[in-house]
Amino acid sequence: MHISDFDYELPKELIAQAPLPRRDASRLLVVNRASGEIEHRRFGELPKLFAPGDRLVVNDTRVLPVRLLGDREEGAGEVEILLVNPVSGRPGHPTFEALTRPARKLNRGTSVFLGESRTPVQVLEELDDKKRLIEFPENFSLVDFLTREGHVPLPPYIRRNDTMEDRERYQTMFAEHPGAVAVPTAGLHFTPAVVGKLEEAGVPLTTITLNVGVGTFAPIVEPDLRDHVMEREYYRITPQAAEEITMTRKTGGRITAVGTTVVRTLETAEVPLAPGGPWTARAGDGWAEKFIYPPYEFHLVDALITNFHLPRSTLLVLVSAFGGRDLMRRAYREAVAERYRFYSYGDAMLIV
Repeated sequence: MHISDFDYELPKELIAQAPLPRRDASRLLVVNRASGEIEHRRFGELPKLFAPGDRLVVNDTRVLPVRLLGDREEGAGEVEILLVNPVSGRPGHPTFEALTRPARKLNRGTSVFLGESRTPVQVLEELDDKKRLIEFPENFSLVDFLTREGHVPLPPYIRRNDTMEDRERYQTMFAEHPGAVAVPTAGLHFTPAVVGKLEEAGVPLTTITLNVGVGTFAPIVEPDLRDHVMEREYYRITPQAAEEITMTRKTGGRITAVGTTVVRTLETAEVPLAPGGPWTARAGDGWAEKFIYPPYEFHLVDALITNFHLPRSTLLVLVSAFGGRDLMRRAYREAVAERYRFYSYGDAMLIV
């Protein structure tokens, strides 16, 4: 397939710039793959849409304030650094792959001074046209520094500076394990009240971890989807989570992935319970690097809760593989016509 098959027009005013006051007040577009029917709901109604014995799987990764601001030296120009992946470096020196701006000014050996404390970091290597290898001082308390002076890495389509509200609001209620540079957005709509009603209805939740990286949101530039390479992201499925998923499969319940990150994790860790199925997830950790695009046979995910995604993105391609390209085109057209809010702080979709 060609990447142009996953394009659409979106009025800029539909890109949500801030969260709603109440998480579960988001709208919910419900899309039925079998009938093609599309319904308009509120996210607070979600518990009514499942049956006892179904299970939701959520991502419990936590976003770190890894966007750092500074300058090269007094008067030499501002610098922005986004810490992406920790790597092994000199003992005692925190070392990261980082996206940088302006990268052309950050050559090997350049010193950058970050935050109000003007903490010095060194550019060790130029990895590509945007990415650099960054080293912090010896025995540096990075967590304390990020807590004091780091910024929430809001997506570039949110055209404002981050605020203290974003520190809490750009996290899901499940956020526990630090390591993500972007929030698993489908989880942003959940509240304790919604979770409580799901559990009362006999629909429990299982948590897994996938540390969302910048590669998930990178646009596809190759015309042919088969040529795109996903950046890998670390995942972990505990023995308890694997057992809960297995129990649901054995009893005939549906597995609903809360977000594309959960889909990629489960489809990476899928294993058959017996020849011919059903399928479950194996416990363990590793790297999710599978690029899911049509046509794709899903073994473990029966339904999907997701936000509305950027054109030409791997996320939109995955959703189209799950929901069907033509049906997703129609659903997106309807969402635009009905003035849904798009992207990270926007509304949600349930595909069943």
